[in-house]
Amino acid sequence: MARVYISIGSNIERAPNIRAAVQALRERFGALTLSSVYESRPIGFEGENFYNLVAAFDTDESPEAITAILHDIEWLRGRQRGPTRFSSRSIDLDLLLYGDLIREQEELRLPRREVDEYACVLRPLAELAPEARHPRSGETFAALWMRFEKSAQPLTPVALKFPA
Repeated sequence: MARVYISIGSNIERAPNIRAAVQALRERFGALTLSSVYESRPIGFEGENFYNLVAAFDTDESPEAITAILHDIEWLRGRQRGPTRFSSRSIDLDLLLYGDLIREQEELRLPRREVDEYACVLRPLAELAPEARHPRSGETFAALWMRFEKSAQPLTPVALKFPA
């Protein structure tokens, strides 16, 4: 079994889409551990603010199977994938980590580079797994978050509750 971490984000009908994605992940993968939810400005484009969090679970599914399931959930929540990487979205689900697997492929890079680049990914990940280590650097996620330049990407905690 691999410990898997998924980022969840939305800036269109944020609360309902986030709740629906968490429910879909629970239905497919079982028990989830969830970080707090944070609000952040969009990166790379102008638009409404995002809600973001990270979910963790254990699975025997392959990284490719998980990614396909995430894309299916996105599609069911109205996600339109297009040529523009940075745009508003109803739901964005990304496989961040699959155990300590390192993979360098165009269609699936693990760990996902957003772990190191975006506060809205690193902070919730450091919250869920502070002592876990980044597969590339070997540093703990807590240490990576402590060094992160937070002022460039401010986050605000959001009181968003999820049904059990």
